[in-house]
Amino acid sequence: MKDKISVPLDVPPEVKGTFIFNFQEITRKSGRLMLFAGDQKIEHLNNDFYGEGIPKEDGDPEHLFKIAAQSPIGAFAAQLGLIARYGDNYRNIPYVVKLNSKTNLVKTSQQDPFSALLTSVHQVILFKNISDLKILGVGYTIYLGSEYEDKMLKQAAQVVRQAHRNGLIAILWIYPRGKAVANEKDPHLIAGATGIAACLGADFVKVNYPDTYQAKKDFKEAIRAAGRTGVICAGGSSIDVGEFLKRLYDQIQAGAAGNATGRNIHQKTLPEAVLLCKAIYAITIEGKPPEEALGIYKGSKYV
Repeated sequence: MKDKISVPLDVPPEVKGTFIFNFQEITRKSGRLMLFAGDQKIEHLNNDFYGEGIPKEDGDPEHLFKIAAQSPIGAFAAQLGLIARYGDNYRNIPYVVKLNSKTNLVKTSQQDPFSALLTSVHQVILFKNISDLKILGVGYTIYLGSEYEDKMLKQAAQVVRQAHRNGLIAILWIYPRGKAVANEKDPHLIAGATGIAACLGADFVKVNYPDTYQAKKDFKEAIRAAGRTGVICAGGSSIDVGEFLKRLYDQIQAGAAGNATGRNIHQKTLPEAVLLCKAIYAITIEGKPPEEALGIYKGSKYV
């Protein structure tokens, strides 16, 4: 696997081995990333964790850690404070620290979005050293098209440099959003976002899947624009499991290097969430067809 990993030249020679180890761990030696996204507790407040159709256990932050600890995932993404609170009881989990976050209270119609750093890469490294947790990478969100995009682009560029300097995997969340953006899921604009991630040197970029009738075909523009940066797709709001797995398979077939799934996983009971993680893993890492993955979710080999 070592000879298949493209190590960026901004990774110093003395931490090249660390970078390769972290990349192999986060991708399960497949080159593709299955990210369990747990950063929505700031992004969406408690809307994703309480309400009709959401199991009561999802209201407790520890539900996220229980899922991550019992499931085959590449990494669990969350803010540093949450990891610090629960990490000692969940040392087997591979982590990605989300460095910036904002709530959804201020709407785009009121003000273009800006998500500033909550935590620096330096603070993550200090925490990694004192906690001895398995921290494999860091993540940062850019709202492309916001009047504040220049600030986020600059911060993101520095995050990638500092992450690589310490052998960590750098993941960018890039969403076109703001008054200048007419359609956040325009495939041409999504391709622009993945191209920016490549220019910033990210290892992976998380984007929305195009909202078009030929999404699988249109998404290939974004894959080409990303070059050597792996493109992973946001899971979005909860939908039917069969439909979700079929869409996930189509994304992989179109060239996606994985996925980042939150609500579709954690808005389920613990046993259901673990089974869905196994199904997602089967498609993302093992290349299984959606029918077989759905059978895994339902507790049998085949539907």
